[in-house]
Amino acid sequence: MKNYVRIVSICGIIWITAVLVFGIIIKKGDFRRSKASEDVTALNDIAKTAEENWNILSDYDFSDFGVDFVVLDADGKLIYDSSSEHTAASGEYSELTVERAIIERYPYKYIIKDDVVVGSVIISKDIDSIYRPIENRFLFALILSGMIIFIGTAIYGIYIHNNIVKPFSNLKGFAGKIAEGNLDAPLEMTKNNMFGAFTESFDIMREELAESRNREVELQRKEKELIASLSHDLKTPITGIKLTTELLSAKIVKRQQSGTWSSIDDDDIKDKLDNIYKKADQIDVLVSDLFSSTLNDLGEFKVCCTDVLASDLSSIVRKYDDRELIREKKCPDVLINIDIKRMNQVIGNIISNSYKYANTEINVEYNLIDKYLEMQISDHGPGVSADELDLITNKFYRGKQQEKSGSSGSGLGLYIAKSLMYKMNGELICESGEEGFTVRLLLPIS
Repeated sequence: MKNYVRIVSICGIIWITAVLVFGIIIKKGDFRRSKASEDVTALNDIAKTAEENWNILSDYDFSDFGVDFVVLDADGKLIYDSSSEHTAASGEYSELTVERAIIERYPYKYIIKDDVVVGSVIISKDIDSIYRPIENRFLFALILSGMIIFIGTAIYGIYIHNNIVKPFSNLKGFAGKIAEGNLDAPLEMTKNNMFGAFTESFDIMREELAESRNREVELQRKEKELIASLSHDLKTPITGIKLTTELLSAKIVKRQQSGTWSSIDDDDIKDKLDNIYKKADQIDVLVSDLFSSTLNDLGEFKVCCTDVLASDLSSIVRKYDDRELIREKKCPDVLINIDIKRMNQVIGNIISNSYKYANTEINVEYNLIDKYLEMQISDHGPGVSADELDLITNKFYRGKQQEKSGSSGSGLGLYIAKSLMYKMNGELICESGEEGFTVRLLLPIS
C-alpha cells in the first residue's frame, strides 16, 4: 500500500511540474517576443536594403539576414523569394500577397522609394506558425499522459483494493469475530488475492477452534453429569447411616429406661453414635450443595414458584434454629411468589453459615420495599472485609474468616442461595459493617 501511494505521488508530482512549466512558458512567451523582435529588425534591414538595391534586386545576395522572405512589387507580383534561390516565378510562397500576410499575421513592410510605394517585403514564416504545432503537441502529450496516469492509478488502485485492502479487512474482521468467540461464521475466500493461503489457514484454525470448544463443552457437560450422578448416589448410603445411628440411639435410650445396660457404656456408645450422625450430616450437606451446584451449571436446577403466605418464612427460620439464637420480628401479612422448597435451602444455608462463622445471636427483620418483601438476616460476628463482599457469592470461594476458623465447607452455600434467589425473580445482597454481617433477601410480592 505504501508503494502504491509512493508511485501515485511521484507520477502526480512529475505531471503537475510539467503542467506548471508549460503554463509558465506560455504565459511569459519570452521566446516568442525575442523571435518577433529579431524578425522586426531583420524586416527593417531587408526593406532598407531592397530600397537601396531595387534595380538590381534579383542579383543581390540577401543570405546574411537569416530569414525567409519575399519581395513583391507595387502590383503584388513576386519578384524575389529567398527560399527558391531568388527565382521569382516559383517557390513555396509564390502566391503570397500583402492581404494574405495581414490575414495570416506574417510580418511585412512596404518599400518606399522617393516617397512612392514601389513594393513590399513579407517575412514568409510567422513565429506562431512555427511554435503553435509544438505547443499543441506538448499540450496533447500532457493531456494524454495525465489520462494515462489517472487511468493507470485507478486500475492499480482497484487491483490493490481487491487483492490487498479488502482481503486484509476481511481477515481483520474475522479475527475480531474469533476474539469475541464467534466460531460459526466461515471466512469467505476469493481467488487470486495475496492472502489466499493465509485466508485458508485462518478458516482451518476457526474450524479447529470450534471443534476444540465443542469437545471441551461436551467434556464439561459429561463431568457435571457424573458429579450430579455421584452426588445423588452418595445421598442414599448417607441417609442410611443417619437412620441407623438414629435407630441405635433410640434403642440405647429404650434400654437405659429398662435398666438393661450400664449408663457408662450407654453414654459412651451414644456419644459415638452422635458423632457419626454429625459427620454424616455434614457430608449430607456438602453432597447436597455439590448436587445443587452441578444441576445449576447443567441448567437443570428447576424452581416452581407459587403464591405462599409470608408467615411461612417464620416456619423455615424456626426449622433451622437448632441453637435457639434467632430473634425474629413479626412478618407482614402478604403473599409472596417463591418456591418454598428452594427457599428452605436459601435460608438454611444463610443460618448455617452464621452459626458456623459468627456463633452469635441472629436477628431476622422484615420490611416492605416497593414490590418486594425484604428479609434481613443479621449476626453480630466479625463479618467480612469490603474487598470480599463481591466474592463470597462466587462458586467455591471461601472467605478469610472461614480459613481462620478452620471450619469445613465447600464455598457453595451462598453461591447456591444467590442462584436460587435469581431464579425466583428475587435478589440476595450481602452487607458487612461494625455490627456484623447481614444478608438481605428481596422476595417478589404477589
